[in-house]
Parts: sequence; C-alpha cells; structure tokens
Amino acid sequence: MDHTWRTAISATLHCLTGCAIGEVLGMVLATWWGWANGPSIALSVLLAFFFGYLLTSTSVLRAGMGLRTAVRVALAADTVSILVMEVVDNLVILLVPGALHAGLGDALFWGSLVFSLVVAFVVTVPVNRAMISRGRGHAAAHAYHH
Repeated sequence: MDHTWRTAISATLHCLTGCAIGEVLGMVLATWWGWANGPSIALSVLLAFFFGYLLTSTSVLRAGMGLRTAVRVALAADTVSILVMEVVDNLVILLVPGALHAGLGDALFWGSLVFSLVVAFVVTVPVNRAMISRGRGHAAAHAYHH
C-alpha cells in the first residue's frame, strides 16, 4: 500500500472519529428528547462538523499555531471529508428500515449507526486519497502533525 493510501486511511479515521462523536451524541440527544427525524439529523450533522473541526483545530493549536490558523487548516482539511461522510452516513440511516424510529435501547439503533459509519468510511477513503494526491484536504493539516 502506498503512502497516499495510508495517509487517506489515517485522515478518514480522524474524520470518522469526529463524525462518530457528533453522530452518536446528536442521535442520542435527539432520540432522548423525542425530536423528529429532520431536527435529529440536523443536530447530528452539526455536531459531526463541530467535533471533526475541533479535533483538527486542537492538533494545530498543540503544534503552536494560532486560533485563526487552526480554524483555516481545519476547514481546508476536513470540510469535504466530513461532508462526504455525513451524506453517506445519513443516506444509509435513511435506507435501513426502521432505523430512524428505533429507540436508544434497540439493537437496530446502534447497529444501523455503526453500519452507516463503516459504509461512510469505505466511501470517504478514496475521496480523501484523491484530495491528498492533489495537495488538498488532509494534506493541508499534514505540516502540523508531530
């Protein structure tokens, strides 16, 4: 496996971490609060972007860069990756029969969430690889990793 694929997998795992935190937190909170599907999905997507950007920004800040640089790097590194991951993830959830109506105690809720994140990861890796090979996406954050 060449370096670009390894970097793409690493970048996608990083993205998956932020997305998973946001998705799980959003779905759990919205389900607990009894929200309808639309607001539930919106909250999950918003939190996925927030935590994805937060993870990257934190890494850049730890590397000694300022907040403005950290935000710019996070936006450049993660926007397309998170967007692809969220579109795929939510499409899968919408296509799994009963997933949107499952409760927190249902195996279907957790199983469909895990399945959707795995599918999103598989779809997003080649997207990240293509961007990295063109010097875009996660390549923007590469200089700040130690």
